[in-house]
Amino acid sequence: MAKADYYQTLGISKNATAAEIKKAYRKKAIEFHPDKNPDDSTAEAKFKEAAEAYEVLSDENKKARYDQFGHQAFEGGGGFGGGGGMNMDDIFSQFGDIFGGGGGFSGFGGGFGGGQQRRVKGSNLRIRVRLTLEEIANGVEKKIKVKRKVQAEGTTYKTCGTCNGSGQVTRVTNTILGRMQTASPCTTCGGAGQIIDKKPAGADAQGLIVKEETISVKIPAGVVDGMQLKVSGKGNDAPGNGIAGDLLVAIQEQEHETLQREGDNLHYDLYVSLPDAILGASKEIDTVTGKVRIKIEAGLQSGKILRLRGKGIPSINGYGKGDLLVHVNVWTPKTLSKEQKTFFEKMKEDEHFTPKPEHSDKSFFEKVKDMFS
Repeated sequence: MAKADYYQTLGISKNATAAEIKKAYRKKAIEFHPDKNPDDSTAEAKFKEAAEAYEVLSDENKKARYDQFGHQAFEGGGGFGGGGGMNMDDIFSQFGDIFGGGGGFSGFGGGFGGGQQRRVKGSNLRIRVRLTLEEIANGVEKKIKVKRKVQAEGTTYKTCGTCNGSGQVTRVTNTILGRMQTASPCTTCGGAGQIIDKKPAGADAQGLIVKEETISVKIPAGVVDGMQLKVSGKGNDAPGNGIAGDLLVAIQEQEHETLQREGDNLHYDLYVSLPDAILGASKEIDTVTGKVRIKIEAGLQSGKILRLRGKGIPSINGYGKGDLLVHVNVWTPKTLSKEQKTFFEKMKEDEHFTPKPEHSDKSFFEKVKDMFS
């Protein structure tokens, strides 16, 4: 089933300010909060949808990628913020303070999160992956070595005595919305609800060690330079029973030797000799799927643009492919033999060598204008 548009989910326009986005999310979260709608799966789903929409639209970089590429901008790993896999722990831990406290919310019954233990999330890891145009055009699966913090074998934890395992300390205040219970992370356990009991040699104060792991990342066709993909749960582990952070994969496009990218279209400069332009020829050119041979018609003019439809880059949104635009340039020799100079001196007076542009021989400006119309 297609995912709902994030702006429609929050009931706002694409021009909404950060304050308006936050206000709209708060309104939806209160309306569909689990405390207000107990045992209502529909309300719970809408609550999660609103949180996911806010997670993207409240982040300037994510919002820009969503506006350009839609939901496809976050494919490649799934997880909170672009691919499903939403859970209440994510929402409660990341957006509890949207209601004015440090992570808690009440007024409809139990505390924010139904009184469940707050789960700490590990830190994210960021890496950069260099891709060729061919890999971008076809999609690729990359195996990447990552050094991440994981829980050391033999590490044990015990319940924090300060927060009794909840991971937070709470306070109750009265507001215009009613009774409001706010919460802040426990300073003793850092919000984990547990503290270290036993840890093996080599582990840090949280019972974690650094381990190298090979992670497979599926990169969809059509990604662009600077785009960031997310692999959920492949960042650093959190202590205790916390949630692992995410691996953020930034795309870096390598420069191609003969092809230049412009959106989903590709450009190729083809140089032909004067005899080939006059007599016609068959030329081999590069594409992202291999070499192809194209026909040069006799009498071809310099500046001609040949369009090979569907030979460009697939759209990240899945709407077809771009084209390969071949720019033909007639190569004029800089040095000539005596015999060649004599030949062209004679041709200067030949009417066949006198420029006689027809209406169909458009100027460079007209060709560019046609190309983008």
